[in-house]
Amino acid sequence: MPDDGQDHIGARLRDIRKRRGLTQRGLSDASGISISWIRKLEQGEQQDTRLETARKLATALGVSTTRLIAGHREDDADEATRERWEPVRHALTSAASDRRTDEAPTVDGVRAALRAALPLFSGDRFAELLPVLPPLLRDAHALAGLDPRGRHLQGRLLQLTGWLMVQTRQFDTAETALARAMDDAADRLDGAAIASTRCWLLLRRGRLAEARALSVRWSDDTEPRLSRATPAELSAWGWLLLRASAAAVRDNESDVARDTLRLAHAAAVAMGREFTPDGDFLRAFGPTTVIFKRAENAMVEEEPDRVLSLSTHIPTSGHRPTSNNRNRHLLDVARAHLMKRRPADAFAVLRGVWSDAPEWLPNQRYARDILSDIIARRRTMTPEMRAMADVLGVPM
Repeated sequence: MPDDGQDHIGARLRDIRKRRGLTQRGLSDASGISISWIRKLEQGEQQDTRLETARKLATALGVSTTRLIAGHREDDADEATRERWEPVRHALTSAASDRRTDEAPTVDGVRAALRAALPLFSGDRFAELLPVLPPLLRDAHALAGLDPRGRHLQGRLLQLTGWLMVQTRQFDTAETALARAMDDAADRLDGAAIASTRCWLLLRRGRLAEARALSVRWSDDTEPRLSRATPAELSAWGWLLLRASAAAVRDNESDVARDTLRLAHAAAVAMGREFTPDGDFLRAFGPTTVIFKRAENAMVEEEPDRVLSLSTHIPTSGHRPTSNNRNRHLLDVARAHLMKRRPADAFAVLRGVWSDAPEWLPNQRYARDILSDIIARRRTMTPEMRAMADVLGVPM
């Protein structure tokens, strides 16, 4: 039944539209969103919509996306995914009660285990990571109360776990892990890295104003003197600026987004090349990373030609096939081809990402939306398209 309350996006949409003196047809023409979808939103038949759709409507109405969406969140993981990762959630919330007194962990042992698990995180090797992570969380928790070094190890592991939970769309669990990670941060730069991951979580949940405020506060606190900054300082500052830019562009603040990107570019120039401080893949930063995010902003603003142009400036080597930044960029490239009415090229890009990152792709709603649009433009589907549709959960 339609919702008669005033908390759903449709009520805000209807109110702002009428204040602007626009009919539903006029808003549809200005935004490119179908009038039927606008009607469903305003009548409460649909309680939420994609962030991309909300941004188009907000742009047409001349308001911030934040004002319109209030409460939007990306879809949480499905029940099968949540069930699969239940041992990790249990280890996060019940580590103390599961502690094994007969097998006391050591700092060196946990550090070595965490080092061995890093390639599983960075490579999106979820099936291999799943049995390893719960006991590692329990051991780190056991150490945290006994040794400051153990506490800092736990903070690092909790950040990785929070990142993993965002990756698999388990957002509430990610909130828990990242809040605890911040309590265990070893120093200011560790705190900045955790804050950057939390900004990503907030962006995924559509909490744009919070993401921007958090990234700006931390970037102000960590801004280095470029002439003497270390790579770790440049990476921390640069990533926070990229998060601020991502929040601003999604909130229809294009000038702010460009300004913060320019500062991030300055940090990347000072870095000189792609660099991974302390071997931490989450802190990898440099000129190519900035190009990735510049292209992402261009896609948010629906500039496919700019996305494709920027992609030509990205080195073909130097990034792992499992690099999330690389693969997220390739989804933008696929979307750009689709907007240029080249569905075959779009699918070829998707196929490459699927081959390189088979466990990462199914967790990307963006990939599912792109494939849905490709299928909608074809009369028949190839066997490979059907197989990918099954993997991504695209209805046929």
